Amino acid sequence: MGLAQNPTMRSEDSLEGMLADLVRGKSKLKAQKSASSKRFVVVLTCLQFAFAVYATFLLFYMSQSTELRSKLDFSWATKIAQQWKHFISPSHVVSLNQESSNSLTPQITPAEVCVREKNHFEHKKATDGVMIKLKRELYEEILQFQNKSIGTETLSQLMKMKSKWEFKSPNTPKITVILNHFKKKTLCSQLDSLLHQTLPFHRFWVLAYGTPNEVSLKKILDSYNDSRISVISSSYDIKYYVRFQMALQTEADFVYILDDDMIPGRKMLQILSHVAGTEKYKNSVLGSMGRILPFMQKDFTFPSYTKFRSKEAGLYLPDPAYDITADRIVQVDYLSSSWFLSAELVKTLFIETPFTFTTGEDLHLSYQLQKYRNADSFVLPVDPKDKEKWGNSEHRLPYVSKTSVSYKNKVQVRDEQWWRALSTGYVTQWAKMHPQKIDALFYAHSMEEVKSLGPLLEKFRSTVGKQAYIVVSGGIFCPCEDAATALNWPGSVCRERRFKIFDLGLGEISGFSNFEVPVVQAVYSSMRGLIKIHNPSVLIAVSDIDSNVMKALKMASESSTNGTTLVLLPRPSVSKVLWMADLQSTALPKWNKMHVSVNIVTQNRVHSLARLLKSLANAYYLGDEIPISFNMDTLVDEATLRLINSFNWPHGPKTIRRRIIQGGLIQAISESWYPSSNDDYGLLLEDDIEVSPYYYLWIKYALLAYHYDPQVSLPELASISLYTPRLVEVVKENPKWNATEFFKQIHPNTPYLHQLPCSWGAVFFPKQWREFYVYMNMRFTVNTTQNPVQVPKSRTNGWQASWEKLLIDMMYLRGYVALYPNFSNQTSLSTNHMERGDHIAGKDNAVKHDKSDFEVPLLKDDFRKFLPGGKLPPASKLPSLNLFNQVVSLKEIKAVGAYLGRM
Repeated sequence: MGLAQNPTMRSEDSLEGMLADLVRGKSKLKAQKSASSKRFVVVLTCLQFAFAVYATFLLFYMSQSTELRSKLDFSWATKIAQQWKHFISPSHVVSLNQESSNSLTPQITPAEVCVREKNHFEHKKATDGVMIKLKRELYEEILQFQNKSIGTETLSQLMKMKSKWEFKSPNTPKITVILNHFKKKTLCSQLDSLLHQTLPFHRFWVLAYGTPNEVSLKKILDSYNDSRISVISSSYDIKYYVRFQMALQTEADFVYILDDDMIPGRKMLQILSHVAGTEKYKNSVLGSMGRILPFMQKDFTFPSYTKFRSKEAGLYLPDPAYDITADRIVQVDYLSSSWFLSAELVKTLFIETPFTFTTGEDLHLSYQLQKYRNADSFVLPVDPKDKEKWGNSEHRLPYVSKTSVSYKNKVQVRDEQWWRALSTGYVTQWAKMHPQKIDALFYAHSMEEVKSLGPLLEKFRSTVGKQAYIVVSGGIFCPCEDAATALNWPGSVCRERRFKIFDLGLGEISGFSNFEVPVVQAVYSSMRGLIKIHNPSVLIAVSDIDSNVMKALKMASESSTNGTTLVLLPRPSVSKVLWMADLQSTALPKWNKMHVSVNIVTQNRVHSLARLLKSLANAYYLGDEIPISFNMDTLVDEATLRLINSFNWPHGPKTIRRRIIQGGLIQAISESWYPSSNDDYGLLLEDDIEVSPYYYLWIKYALLAYHYDPQVSLPELASISLYTPRLVEVVKENPKWNATEFFKQIHPNTPYLHQLPCSWGAVFFPKQWREFYVYMNMRFTVNTTQNPVQVPKSRTNGWQASWEKLLIDMMYLRGYVALYPNFSNQTSLSTNHMERGDHIAGKDNAVKHDKSDFEVPLLKDDFRKFLPGGKLPPASKLPSLNLFNQVVSLKEIKAVGAYLGRM
């Protein structure tokens, strides 16, 4: 490409002619000295060389094969050439040259090609007083909330904030402006504004895809003759996402993406870059208009965002129809018509496949930015007195009174889109202003998991005062409609705008992949948002869930600021823990806090030990880690050692202890366990004990209901018994006693508190067991008559070398009690087979024992069905007995013990 000479021109009208005249001396130039002529020839040669280089670069620059982002600005060459030309030519020659240039390539001016679209519509005002009141009230509520929670600044306050991109500082951001044009005739107005910004842009790309105005758009851009401006066109209409795809190609610091009806004021780039450079808003997307999505209605559903006369339908900001203007920065659920953000953040838009490519790129952008980058969307405030600071200086289409999409199908699509976003963890302004609090959130990754968790989910949902929802992976893993059918719910629940079942749509949003990263990322980000919105006490899943999904659930629960606990249940145990729904919401998060260990004292009773181990192995442990320890004296036999060494315990570590000096039962018991923390509980079992399959469930349920619930105050509780006695042991006559008959006026199967500790299967609390160690050290004597503590009228005063006697003394003195089960016929969670040992049939024990008085039936069924109302009663409703099985209050129990202590 070069300059072609017109045949009709005079020689002196062309650059070449002028230069020839200068050489031949045909003009009125005076004769020069030889030296001057030589100097002139040198300069002339340099000038010709410069123009040759410039023409070469210009040809390269205008080549269509050159990538857009690699095109360079060569205006510097033009300026140098003009300076050189001026240096060697008289003023009239420059003038002639300019005429020649203009006549060679006539320059079209914007005035010749621009068609100014006139703003014919009126900015209508709402006349419905109810709607005005509702919209204004909602706006004030939102503004007040944001002002308290995150702070809202005016435009002047924003511009006073320290920014990385201070105006007129040496550090100037590069900004690529991207316009998407179809039919509107606003390009010239946009160019006039953007070319005269107080902060210049770096690149300006106009996208013309499938537009009938492609030719006129190109003419307009050519008329501005600015090397920073480029047009990218195609006959195919690629819709709305392409502008964000193009933004991925920029090397600028920021992109400013505009609809074709947005004409920003001339200070807008300066304002946007300043705010984006502040610490508070650097990880944000900024714009001039946005929307607040719908709020929950009184019937717990969400309306369409276009619902008339509904406060819950949300807001459009700003909305002149209701006199709603943005005088302070406002956080919105998504921006419309213009977006200013760092080029790095644009990538986030394409992590998930959009719900649809036909619309909704605005919502999808804000949703993805929050979900994966923790980035929020903000509408900037305006200065009502200075239109140059407005994001839309002419108040075009987005500001008309009807601020919703005009045709039905698009409304429906966008309603489905925002509901899907909210259902997959988008924390909207409603969610921030109205944080929910539910008891349980279930997660099922497959249909089999839905079926396994179904009974517990139904128990939660049918329990008065409890709220629980289920999240399914959806997509190719667990279709929502199939999950609903498995739960006996109608398939329509998957489409209702009501919280019940959440469909993550895995595979649909991230594509199918055998690689675990997309699944982990999608599950984690969605569950983190859902947990933030609903604040469940527990997140429940099956323990054999896919390991990568389990990682995602763990990370999501750990991200909770309100202490959501991940509960992983073995499938066979799910139906056994329906009592979980009866726990208080304040107790549920403590599900994993307790640590119960099984501590066995054994000595040369291998058959008894084998029976105990078999019963322990058949119990339900809910996936909890349960350490087990074996404690033996020095004279243990080989058969017992072989059994212990070969015993496999899959629920936790196994520890074996053997004394080197014979110590006896009191040493064996006292040394078998010592708490390592205040959440460490010890179950002490002798080898002639046998336990029910439900024993651990009883322990866990009781601990959560009576010890870990912050709303329950029961500091007197020192242990939980598995056994229900048939005798009153501390009375000399050993009278028989039947708890079921005794408490029938309250409830035949009510659990109760008893001052008597149990030695035939009980869990002891860490605080009281530490106290017991100190107490034993002070009180232990071989001769019991020398013990200064004698409980009045208690048969235990004569017990020899008994750890239980010492524990009874301490509990009596300090007013401690144990929780006992109470089922028909003394059916218990443990039983004592009364086999020969240190006490039973021992050489130093003359007392005869009737096995039927001590051996009780083991509970083989779920204990829930026997409890009052199917659950443990409140702590305040538990009856309490003193050491002699007399009904007294806890206050009286403590008073009597304190009196003996003073004596």
